[in-house]
Amino acid sequence: MLQFDTLIIGSGLAGLTLALKLADHQKIAVVTKRSLLDGASAWAQGGIAAVQTPDDSLEEHIRDTLTAGAGLCDEQTTRFVVERGATAVSWLIEQGVLFSRSEGSSTDFHLTREGGHSRRRIIHAADATGKAVQQTLADLVLAHPNITVLEQHIAVDLITGRKIGKEENCCYGAYILDKQCDHVLTVAAQNTVLATGGAGKVYLYTTNPDTATGDGIAMGWRAGCRVSNMEFMQFHPTCLFHPHAKSFLISEAVRGEGGILKLPDGTRFMPQHDERAELAPRDVVARAIDYEMKKGGLDCVFLDISHQPEIFLKEHFPTIHARCLALGIDIARQPIPVVPAMHFTCGGVITDLAARTDSARLYAIGETACTGLHGANRLASNSLLECLVFADAAANDILQQPACSPPALPNWDESRVTDADELVVVSHNWDELRRFMWDYVGIVRTTKRLQRAQHRIRLLHEEISEYYRNFHITADLLELRNLVQTADLIVQSALSRHESRGLHYSKDYPHTLPVAQATVISPHDHA
Repeated sequence: MLQFDTLIIGSGLAGLTLALKLADHQKIAVVTKRSLLDGASAWAQGGIAAVQTPDDSLEEHIRDTLTAGAGLCDEQTTRFVVERGATAVSWLIEQGVLFSRSEGSSTDFHLTREGGHSRRRIIHAADATGKAVQQTLADLVLAHPNITVLEQHIAVDLITGRKIGKEENCCYGAYILDKQCDHVLTVAAQNTVLATGGAGKVYLYTTNPDTATGDGIAMGWRAGCRVSNMEFMQFHPTCLFHPHAKSFLISEAVRGEGGILKLPDGTRFMPQHDERAELAPRDVVARAIDYEMKKGGLDCVFLDISHQPEIFLKEHFPTIHARCLALGIDIARQPIPVVPAMHFTCGGVITDLAARTDSARLYAIGETACTGLHGANRLASNSLLECLVFADAAANDILQQPACSPPALPNWDESRVTDADELVVVSHNWDELRRFMWDYVGIVRTTKRLQRAQHRIRLLHEEISEYYRNFHITADLLELRNLVQTADLIVQSALSRHESRGLHYSKDYPHTLPVAQATVISPHDHA
C-alpha cells in the first residue's frame, strides 16, 4: 500500500497548481493517465480572464459571467473567483510563465477580448496559453522532492468508508491501475482530490484530448457525491473542419480580433441571429452555426480573418496559422472551415468554496467540479481562472485539516475474474455511445431524442457492468465505464429541465422559465 498526505488524481492546471501549493508541507502524489502534459489544460489556446487594468472592473467581469451563465451562476462563487483573478495570474507570473507583452512594451501584458466579455481582460501566451502554463508548472512539479508523479496510471475507483465496511462517509484514497505492468495499486491518503477534467469524449466531435472521459465525475458519483448541471455541455462554435485535424480548436480570440463567420457563398450570418454577432456567447454562436448547417445541408461554415495583415496573424495566432498552413489553409488569404464541437463540461461534482465535496476528505477542482461559477454557460477564459482559484482554496483547506492515519485498506481483489475473451465489445460500445450522444444529446435536443439515448445508455450500462465484474480491468474499460456513467447523468439532467436555458436548448421546451434553478442529482435517490 502506498501512502501520501494528499492524492491528486489528474495533472491539469488545477491538479498541478494544488500540488505545488501543498508540496512544501506535505507528501503529494499526482496520478495521470498518460504523461504529465496530456490533459485539456495544455490544449487551452485563449488565456485567463482577470481584471488587471484601470478601465476594467470586478463588477464588469462579474456581470459578464452572470450574463453568459443565463441566470444560473452562483453570485457568491462568481464574486469569490473574480476577486481572486489578479492574484492568481500574479502567482503564475511568479512561477515563470511568460505571457505575451503589448507591442513595443517590456512591462505591459497584451490583453485580448473574447465572446461575452465587455473589455479586453484575457492575459495569454500567444495562442498557446495552456501549453506555456502547463510546461512551466510541470517542470516545477517534477523538480519538487515532495511530489511523486505516477504517469501511465489510471484511477479505478475511490476507496470510501462504505467500501471497507465503515459507516462514515469518508474517502481514504483510491485504487490505481498501473497501465504498464497491469497491476492495481492501493493508494491511501489523508486527502484525495478529483482533478480529472471534463467529459468531452462522450461526444463524437470534441475539442478535448482523449483523456477527457468524465473519470472524476463518475468516481465522485459512485462515492456518494451529488452532481449538478450536467445538461450544460458547452459546444465550442469553431473547431477546425478537416479530415486530418482531429480536435483542433480555432480560438475564440480569432473572433475577438475581428474574425467573421460566413456561409460557403461568402454571406455573413451572425448579425441575423444576435446583435452581438461574432462576439455573442458561445451557446448563441454554436446554435447559429448548427442552424445554418442544418438549413443549408452544409458540412461546415467558414471563419474569415483574412482581412487582418499576415504579420498580425503570425504574431497573435502562430499555432493556428501554422497548423492550418500545414493542412493547406492559408488563414491570411482564405477562410477557415469550422464546425461546433463539444468543448467544456459546465456541470460536475458539487463543491463548496473550499472545493469540498459531499464526502469527507474528498475534494474536486477544475472541470470535474461544479462550483456554481459557470451556470448554464461558461464565459470564455474563466475555466483556467477557476482552476487556479479553487486549487488555492483547496490547498488552504487541506492544510488546516488535522492529520489522521487512514485505516488499513484491503488490496484490490482479482481472484474471481478472468482475461476478457474479446476486446471488440469495449471499442464497439465506445463508438456507439459517442455517436448516439452526438445525434440525440447535442446542441439542439428533444425529449424523444433524450429518451432514445437513455434507453441505449441503460443497455450499455448493463453490458459494461457485467464485463467489469467478470474480467480483468483495462484502461479502456475503465474509461468506457466512466463515460457511460457520465452520459447517463447528462441525459438524466437534460430530461429533468423543462425549459431552454444557456447551453441546454430543447425544441419541446423552447421558453426560459422565470426562475433559474440548478439541476441536482443525488446518488442516494438512485440507491
